[in-house]
Amino acid sequence: MPGKTIVITGASDGIGASAARQLKELGHHVVVVGRNPEKTRSIATELGADFHLADFADLSQVRSLAAELLESYPRIDVLANNAGGIFSPVRETTVDGFELTFQVNYLAPFLLTQLLLDRLLESRATVVNTSSLANRLYGKVDVDDLNAERFYSPNRAYGNAKLAQIMFTRELQKRYGPRGLSAAAFHPGVVATSFSSSPGTSMEAIYGSKILSKFLTSPQKGANTLVWLSNGVAHIDWPAGEYFTRRRVSSTNRQANDAGLSASLWDRTEELLERG
Repeated sequence: MPGKTIVITGASDGIGASAARQLKELGHHVVVVGRNPEKTRSIATELGADFHLADFADLSQVRSLAAELLESYPRIDVLANNAGGIFSPVRETTVDGFELTFQVNYLAPFLLTQLLLDRLLESRATVVNTSSLANRLYGKVDVDDLNAERFYSPNRAYGNAKLAQIMFTRELQKRYGPRGLSAAAFHPGVVATSFSSSPGTSMEAIYGSKILSKFLTSPQKGANTLVWLSNGVAHIDWPAGEYFTRRRVSSTNRQANDAGLSASLWDRTEELLERG
């Protein structure tokens, strides 16, 4: 069986880079997407893979990325929305006017998926969203305040974005599963990377500590579920539309089980993107 074409965002470092290495070894055609030119080019060169650059804090770059992917790949078997991070204690907005954590972790991946949707449907593809346990610890989605204008904290913003990713996963499966698309979300574990060492967040004490960081999951182990979902076949190897931890269906924030709220979130997200 020929290898899949697998697009991985946030693949210049951490679990994205590790997943790219593992999937390449399994014989797949990996497409590396990253923000940092040097790191992204380095991983791509190491793997002999294609690469594309995009900063998800700028939606125009997401649109350009989608156009590049559509031009370059007549088939996309897996889209792994892995780019993300937790940011500063002070609310920041992007050039598009959206709260930074919300845009990078949720809004940009939603937009990229939508822009690639026809190709993904043609390919009967899988969309894998990298979420987090933070969806349960901090998430409380308010569709009327997705931009965190009334209330902001870095942990709440991150938890909301990761919860929104799970809700997006389930709504994507509901809307397009009957047409052959499959979707899944997963928690990689508390991984030893630098993505969340920002000062002023509760995670800084873990990610920024040389002592505590020794007890974190390695990027290789953190990428395990992403590799499993990408390499496998939905409905055979894993149930579609679910949220996984260590290859097992895991419990979520109860809001993720509210089908009406997930539909409202989808509609509201489209409205925000139309205005942006």
